[in-house]
Amino acid sequence: MNRLLIGIALLLVTSIASAQTRSVFIEDLTSYELRDAMAAGKTSAILFAGGIEQNGPHMALVKHNLIARYVAGQIAERMGNALVYPIMPFSPAGDPVAKTGHMRFPGTVSISSEVFLGVMRQAAQSAAAAGFKNIFLMGEHGQGQAELRVAAESVDADWRAKGVRVFYVSDVNTKAGQDINAYLKQKNIVGGGHAAVAETSQVMFLDQGKTLIHADKFAVSAAGPETTTGVGGNPGPATVEMGKQFLEFKITAAMDQMKTLMAQK
Repeated sequence: MNRLLIGIALLLVTSIASAQTRSVFIEDLTSYELRDAMAAGKTSAILFAGGIEQNGPHMALVKHNLIARYVAGQIAERMGNALVYPIMPFSPAGDPVAKTGHMRFPGTVSISSEVFLGVMRQAAQSAAAAGFKNIFLMGEHGQGQAELRVAAESVDADWRAKGVRVFYVSDVNTKAGQDINAYLKQKNIVGGGHAAVAETSQVMFLDQGKTLIHADKFAVSAAGPETTTGVGGNPGPATVEMGKQFLEFKITAAMDQMKTLMAQK
């Protein structure tokens, strides 16, 4: 009998350890592994919004989703008590009927503010229902930040009395953006805007297969105008090393704010 109980205990410990180490992305886990991981202390959920949009002739459409998954994964691994929900792949990026914003170019997928807000709100509700105690909403794309804040505040109001907190993490976008601009200024590099040196550098670092960046198109992107190329600056100075640093700015800014928010609850 004692041997049987010991065996069962070992199986439970092995199951929990597997859920802890196998992946920080819930889509890679079974429902039972997720349950066991939460029981073992992974009580924070990260809901990160990305986006699919044009990035000129030199960079693939996956940019925001690629960055979002990496940053979210790094945050979860370093925090040790968090898991990552599937990256929200779409965000507001222009009017598809009037063809405004990035919808002027093929490949961009844009959803309305209302739809984006609704999806993020219901995803946060799902995380709360699953049993997570701290839920963090954040976004890689510039558009949609206000909706993320509203979604977080709304779900927080509904679940706070039940011991669940929902937070909007703005610093992964705003504070990190300020740090990136300061870095480029110090290096005397013109930052530019959409799909320019900062974003190109980050994708360079993450592009392990060397298929997402086309350096031979840098000159075309830099020549402009933005209305023709879809690029808001010169991607030419981009480097892998800068990309690594810029991603670190995002990870650090997010984690610092998350810790502050949890301390205030």
